[in-house]
Amino acid sequence: MQLILIQDVNHLGAINEIVKVKNGYGRNYLIPQKFAIEATPSALKQLEEKIKIITKKEEKMLAEIQQVMQQLSALKLLLKTKVGTTGKIFGSISTVMIARQMKEQLGYQIERKRISIPETIKEIGVYEGEVNFGKDKIAKFSFEIIAE
Repeated sequence: MQLILIQDVNHLGAINEIVKVKNGYGRNYLIPQKFAIEATPSALKQLEEKIKIITKKEEKMLAEIQQVMQQLSALKLLLKTKVGTTGKIFGSISTVMIARQMKEQLGYQIERKRISIPETIKEIGVYEGEVNFGKDKIAKFSFEIIAE
């Protein structure tokens, strides 16, 4: 029996994938649990159209991500923070602070969860960070910590 998965199913396949399973597994489990639908000719045509739409959206999103990645690689963030007499920062620099500064300089929000910094930052200086957009799209950026 051929089915079109409408949800990800462990050890079977991903959403919008056509799979071949035994009749009982399909009729008694996958279809009633709304994990799949039967692969009829009309359902296959709908799937084809759905995949075309998803592909167009992904291409548009990838173009936007490329643009953002170029801007990030050219970006030099300046973070001002309170510093003691020895050059040590009061507290530490977090991804929230970096995301806030990126929004001010770039004009759009990047989720703090996507930003990673190599270590806990406790001193002023120049550091490198990364923004992970998924699908192997990682942009590196540099930022400098200066005293207020």
